Amino acid sequence: MKKLLTLTAVGTVLVCADAVASGFNLKEQSAAAQGNAFAGATAGAEDISYSYFNPAGLTRHKGTKISVGGTWIAPRSRAKRAHADTVIPGDDFPGFQDSGYTGDIVHAAVAPAMYMSKQLDDRFTVGLSLNVPYGMITKYNDLWAGRFHGTLSKVTTVTLTPMVAYKATDELSLGAGFQMQYIKATLRNGVRVPNPYTGGVLPGVEDKARLEGDTFDIGYQLGALYELTPQTRFGIGYRSQIKHKLKGDIEFEGLMRSLASQDISARLTTPANLTIGAYHDINDKWAVMAEFGRTYWSSFEELRIKGDKGLDNVTQEKWKDTTFYSIGASYKVDDQWKLRAGFAVDQSAVGQEYRTPRIPDADRLWYSAGVEYKYDDKWTFNVGYTYIRADKGKVMLYGFHDGDTARGSLRADYENDIHILAASINYNF
Repeated sequence: MKKLLTLTAVGTVLVCADAVASGFNLKEQSAAAQGNAFAGATAGAEDISYSYFNPAGLTRHKGTKISVGGTWIAPRSRAKRAHADTVIPGDDFPGFQDSGYTGDIVHAAVAPAMYMSKQLDDRFTVGLSLNVPYGMITKYNDLWAGRFHGTLSKVTTVTLTPMVAYKATDELSLGAGFQMQYIKATLRNGVRVPNPYTGGVLPGVEDKARLEGDTFDIGYQLGALYELTPQTRFGIGYRSQIKHKLKGDIEFEGLMRSLASQDISARLTTPANLTIGAYHDINDKWAVMAEFGRTYWSSFEELRIKGDKGLDNVTQEKWKDTTFYSIGASYKVDDQWKLRAGFAVDQSAVGQEYRTPRIPDADRLWYSAGVEYKYDDKWTFNVGYTYIRADKGKVMLYGFHDGDTARGSLRADYENDIHILAASINYNF
């Protein structure tokens, strides 16, 4: 029974890592950059929100500035033809269950962002940003076929980043910052109730497990901006991995409540991100830009779970590094209006053999557009829109992976897409 409880708890907590480290790393931190599908995000420095990608760009902004914005993210994910086979050792009556169309299992949310910068002198500029870099909600019916793999996943993060930028030469600027990140996760799924006499499970008897945990940890950010000419510049930005230790508890609602509920901790590492960008003004009207990004998901190798009732287990993961490519263009209509457009290719971090119903993401294509309105020398407004078309995703969990033994196999097809609308207000003091 202890072994089964351990596997169940590991399977429950594992989803927290999925929710944080898979396809819900929110790149949407700048309404202006989103209009170009984040092409040139590390080189453009068109307003202070670009400091999220490269703090060195703050040296291009004089005086004191503030930027406040938010992004409405409306993902759609529909599961179809889900088939579960809950063959668990010791279970004399394995269950087979199918679920047809599950409806939309994700929900829209708003991700706010705020930036401030102040030029200290001709060389130094300081800044501060407040962002939500990760976030998601997925919810299934409690009786759907894949309930042992997950019914509810809710993850929220808040990151505060103080930054400093230094203009080393007329061409080269350097920047750095500290990421102070808070994460909270709430997860829920069904479990099979163990039989204390046989070491198997009680036929047809289920319970519901709920996990809550949070943590606060620190990482860093680096950047450089090189202005080859007044019309051409290149940027590079790096956001470090952050090693997290979630602390919380697992509670069960039924027969397992008094026996298996316990405090737990879970170690996981969110990945480092490297981005390289270029920006070029063709003339007074047209500008073009491009971006290359690499996210090092392979740093997430395992998830270790420990509980105050003796639980101690390690779950191996198979994430892979991913690449993000984007190109964009801007057209300055006049001194007040600017139009933006962009296109991007975004890779998924996990294949179908390790994809879970918590995060059924897939490779994606981005189509973006935006508009900027400069009211006067103090006020500037930006709006950006993106439609993300994702490949059809498949979940093919055969029950052989570490942590899946207590949950059984699951096969499901998914259709995913995302609508994103961002807006920001910039004010110069």
